[in-house]
Amino acid sequence: MSIKKSIFREYDIRGIFEKELHEQSVKLIGYFLGQKVGGDKVVSIGFDARSHSPILRDYLTSGLNAAGCKVLDMGMVATPVNYFSNYIDFNGLTTDASVMITGSHNPSEYNGFKMTVNKSPFFGADIYALGDEIIANQDMQIKENTEKTEVDVKTPYIHYMLDQFAHLKDFPQKIVIDGGNGVADTVITDIFDALNFDYEGLYLEPDGTFPNHHPDPSVEENLVDVKKVLKANGDIAFAYDGDADRIAVLTHKYNIKGDQMALLYTLKMDKPTVIGEVKCSQVMYDELERRGCKAIMYKTGHSNLKVKMKETGAELACEVSGHIFFKHRYFGYDDAIYATLRMLELIADGIDLDKELDALPKVFSTEELKVKTTEEEKFLIIDKVKELLKNPPSDFPKIMSIIDVDGVRINFENGWGLVRASNTTPVLVTRFESTDEALAKLYEEKVNALIHTAKELL
Repeated sequence: MSIKKSIFREYDIRGIFEKELHEQSVKLIGYFLGQKVGGDKVVSIGFDARSHSPILRDYLTSGLNAAGCKVLDMGMVATPVNYFSNYIDFNGLTTDASVMITGSHNPSEYNGFKMTVNKSPFFGADIYALGDEIIANQDMQIKENTEKTEVDVKTPYIHYMLDQFAHLKDFPQKIVIDGGNGVADTVITDIFDALNFDYEGLYLEPDGTFPNHHPDPSVEENLVDVKKVLKANGDIAFAYDGDADRIAVLTHKYNIKGDQMALLYTLKMDKPTVIGEVKCSQVMYDELERRGCKAIMYKTGHSNLKVKMKETGAELACEVSGHIFFKHRYFGYDDAIYATLRMLELIADGIDLDKELDALPKVFSTEELKVKTTEEEKFLIIDKVKELLKNPPSDFPKIMSIIDVDGVRINFENGWGLVRASNTTPVLVTRFESTDEALAKLYEEKVNALIHTAKELL
């Protein structure tokens, strides 16, 4: 079977099981990744709840073994537990790289690989170069060799959390959690039980067919059940994506987005540097600066933000979708379970989440609006939009400035509009915000007209 270049994405490798991620492609991914890591190195592998994840684990292991690596198998784990494996000692063995096999929030037929090398994301140009090498050698045959050493990462992870958050024992409020049938509950209820939390869990059983709802907590319709339980019998609720690196936080009043979470978390931090992505509200950037923090706008994507954090020494980073990265008291990666405990810590410290959000300036923001396109055209459309903005239509709102760090964020007099190409799906992502609801709609209308024109000009 041929190997498609499109599976090699900006942040990870992702594709459909058997159609794109098949025995040949995955063995070669393991082999050439092993070569990049350096051979004779230790690589730890974990996987999510999808039925094909263990199959891909075996293919990947064969490739890594062929490259001379030693493979540690941590079994079914959450992505942050996988990342954690890079920071612990397995009886004298430490990992040089880790691979998480996960399709995250994609439909159940998808899967993929999130890679960490020397505690840093393996992404962007490195993934594209890996893809080119694999495609150039796609007929190379690799024999089956699934030799691996089983390791327990969950226990040290749980112990770490219990040590860090021992002060939350007997937390008084009723918590509701929705696992979305992902892998959050490979560890979360062990932590909650040990801390004697009063909680109710929904869909905690890992099931890669996701029988109850799609495991994407950034989509409102996936939160219907957890909101019902919260309303009837809870004080605070949390929902997780398929691999538990993204979080939704719900109060009786708010569905707290990632940029709002950043404002809450920084209340207990000493004027930190915070990295946000291009979809974050201007309110977040302005409020952080007002508090004396340093706020930096950067590209969307977990790998991009982790690298930027390391480069700038930032203590926190966030994405609107619920990726929260803590370097403050943690390791600098996105961990929805750790973010849960940090949010409960704020409440235990007497912070009223609703009251804090009530005090923020009021703006009207759209959700992430998606415009369907193709993998081939999405970046071309962005380039064409940039061209059109140099001489916009006469009825286009007045442009104050343009930020092109990731797609195009257009700053208007009373708000902004964003259009960027998704790195994981064949869509353009747009978002609009204004102090005036009618203006937010106008920005949406005019930018969408520009996208339409750009499409026609291709």
